[in-house]
Amino acid sequence: MNAEGMEYDASHIEVLEGWEAVRKRPGMYVGSTGQRGLYQLVLDVVDRAVTEVLAGRAGSVDVTLTADGGVRVADDGPGGGGPNGPDLEAQLTSFQFGSGPIGRRTAVLAPLGMGPFVANALSSRLTAEVRGEGTRWVKEYARGVEVEQPDTEGPLTGDGGSATGRGTTISFWPDTEIFETTWCAFPVLAERFRQLAFLNRGLVISLTDERPANGVRRVLFQFPDGVRDFVAALDAEAGACSHADVFGFEREDKRMAGTMEVALLWGYSRGAQLRGFANSLATHGGGTHLDGFRKGVVDAVTTFARERELPGASDLDACADGIVEGLTAVVSVKLDQPEYLGATCTLLGNTEVRLCVAEAVREHLGTWFEERPERAADIVAGIVRDISQD
Repeated sequence: MNAEGMEYDASHIEVLEGWEAVRKRPGMYVGSTGQRGLYQLVLDVVDRAVTEVLAGRAGSVDVTLTADGGVRVADDGPGGGGPNGPDLEAQLTSFQFGSGPIGRRTAVLAPLGMGPFVANALSSRLTAEVRGEGTRWVKEYARGVEVEQPDTEGPLTGDGGSATGRGTTISFWPDTEIFETTWCAFPVLAERFRQLAFLNRGLVISLTDERPANGVRRVLFQFPDGVRDFVAALDAEAGACSHADVFGFEREDKRMAGTMEVALLWGYSRGAQLRGFANSLATHGGGTHLDGFRKGVVDAVTTFARERELPGASDLDACADGIVEGLTAVVSVKLDQPEYLGATCTLLGNTEVRLCVAEAVREHLGTWFEERPERAADIVAGIVRDISQD
């Protein structure tokens, strides 16, 4: 091969920054130009609003799928920067801010989590409005570039279709030049927001669809009992309807720099329903939090069975997997520094979490058994019976 004509120097390097880089290779930032990437775009904007609620700066989030193909995300927080919204503007125009640092008081809505800047770059149009302290701040962008608008700052007037009172609203229209489809399925987003409300009991989140010809539909999610409500719902959806008490607890552990919230229910159905979450992101691949949970459950059950000399207690040690059969459980950890393994963040790797969760589950579940010896004996009997049938 002749090297002539193959010379390569700095003049051949194309440097793209900011919105240009995002629009050139959108898949790097939202994972796909198909529907999966579209949902990532929506969640990047919702993430900012949910973070406002979890930080105590807002109380609710409202998401609307508009009739003209747009998405409107509103919260009742101050916008992070007061009436002039400088922090919000930076999030919309710079990679530097993204959606903020991950911590136990933030929710990771989707694996990539690049923040509203990417949504701005990949939308044909985006408008941001901040209302607070009697003033209104508005910015509009077209494919990431600010559109000059007169009189976008000033006092609230109550007219022109804008709501008065405190709040932040971001409306955007995903770019048809980028995405293969801009249609968001209502059930997909509704299920994700429902899950978020289960995992963050202080969150009130609604989804409204203005697109149906037969009328607007709306759902609102708020679950005061958190993951206990989650477990009860999973049990009902599985058709078990055991009507038994859901066991649950919350605990902070400095060793793992975070908190855990655990709930479980023995329904005697075949096949365990174990759901794991780390900072509200589903860990479909499992991880140390679920490993610790399983160990804690096995230890609590075998200890109780041996101490009470229950029938079949000696068989439990060799059948650890059978002990969690029939369990419906949710294990949610919120960490200051979660370590997700893999590109899709479906596996939690923080090693210290395993021990912390195992200890907590063993102690709390062991106490629960001691307080309800008859119920605990029934659980052990059911486990032994299922093991003997295998």
